[in-house]
Amino acid sequence: MLACAMGLQVFDRLVAQCNALPRAPFAVVAPTTDVALTGAMAASRAGLIDPILVGPERAIRSLASELGLDPSTLVVVDAADDEDAARKAVALCAKGEARGLMKGSLHTDVLMHAVLDHQGGLRTTRRVSHAFVIDAPAYPRPLIITDAAINIYPTLDDKVDIVKNAIELAHALGILIPNVAILSAVETVSSKITSTIDAAALCKMSDRKQITGAVLDGPLAFDTAVSAEAAKIKQLVSPVAGQADIFVVPDLESGNMLAKQLEYLGGAELAGVVLGARVPIVLTSRSDSARARLASCAVAVLRAATTEGVGPRP
Repeated sequence: MLACAMGLQVFDRLVAQCNALPRAPFAVVAPTTDVALTGAMAASRAGLIDPILVGPERAIRSLASELGLDPSTLVVVDAADDEDAARKAVALCAKGEARGLMKGSLHTDVLMHAVLDHQGGLRTTRRVSHAFVIDAPAYPRPLIITDAAINIYPTLDDKVDIVKNAIELAHALGILIPNVAILSAVETVSSKITSTIDAAALCKMSDRKQITGAVLDGPLAFDTAVSAEAAKIKQLVSPVAGQADIFVVPDLESGNMLAKQLEYLGGAELAGVVLGARVPIVLTSRSDSARARLASCAVAVLRAATTEGVGPRP
């Protein structure tokens, strides 16, 4: 059985963890809608970030007035359009004036194009990946699902970086030695199911210290990853079964469906962050609750506060 119902409390703990940290300057890209601007200012009121709003200055200050905010208190970097805003926000991070990015009302591909630009972007030696941090009422710890938003059909080499990014995020959240479940449909290696072969390779790479800082096991089906009882019934001996912290999914489709099922059928809440660039990137959706938006920002702030990670691409 899963752990008994704990209620939604993981996000509250993540926000509380940030209380001991100084406010981090974050560049908020194109906050030109009610949701985008209020989300950034809510994170500011919670003491998480000092927002640097990057976009058309006149429109941002006008929107602030409509929302009852004092425009004179806002730090705004004027930009002509979404592409210009993305470039200027990325430049702030590259110069160290901002420690993270927050997506406003622009399209994700516009933002990521600036982030991954070979000349002025924020590339590193690591592949960029996305991680959902899940606050699930039936699980007593944070769950990290990766990658469910960026890498569509990741290769084995891609998955190595995806795993490393997730491990470093877990460390930033206070999980010293995370348990990593490499998910598939079965627990045995089969030449007919590529994800099982990738799982076996990743685990052997962990044995050889090519991947460190965590305990890896796989392939694992979802039930054995979260339920020790299911693993026992299947006679599966695993250090990860029943207590996984990180779920590495086979591809974007399966990961996205898993995360959304937990949200809409399991009552979970999702926070999302992009990893592997020189700064963490908060990717929010129009459907995200205010609580989930705040949690996404807290996750990014905690990751930005850690010194562990990859440096700029040489």
